[in-house]
Amino acid sequence: MTQQTETELVPRLAAKHDVPEDAVRTLLEALRRSGGSMAQFNHPALGGFGQWSSGMIMISDMFNDHLKAKVAALATDLAAFVRHNPEETAQSAEEVSYRSGESRRADWWPGDLGQPASTGSQNAMRYAVFPAEKRLAIDDGGHITVYDTADHAISGVAQAQGSSATLTFTSQKGTVRVSDLRKID
Repeated sequence: MTQQTETELVPRLAAKHDVPEDAVRTLLEALRRSGGSMAQFNHPALGGFGQWSSGMIMISDMFNDHLKAKVAALATDLAAFVRHNPEETAQSAEEVSYRSGESRRADWWPGDLGQPASTGSQNAMRYAVFPAEKRLAIDDGGHITVYDTADHAISGVAQAQGSSATLTFTSQKGTVRVSDLRKID
């Protein structure tokens, strides 16, 4: 990949993948938070709420295979840019809420965990994944719990709605329920 700036990259990829420039920027910011390894995003041109990691794509418009392929190709291009341009991908102190798109402080998890590779939130529940530390932090209505992810490489998340909202994660071993993980005191 030839060296280029974000200013050059965004319009080029918007044209290449036939998406608006703000959709490219949304996905780029999501990828920056993980160093280019995974992303969670919310943009109508990208199929609404979605997640991407190498080999995995999920979007709200789940039966639109053409759009899934387009988003996966865009994410792959952007991930390569993030990995090859670390000076342009410094972590910011802000996160974008998966639910609303509003910015807010991201440091709700214990400070010794560092910066998460992936974060998300919906309603009063939010999570942050820390693969290097093998930890998962969950804030459920202001109560923060940290879990040991052991040898699971978390690559996706699902959240059940209703009165008993729960999170399940996907790893190389399949579905991982939070109740299967060891709590860290």
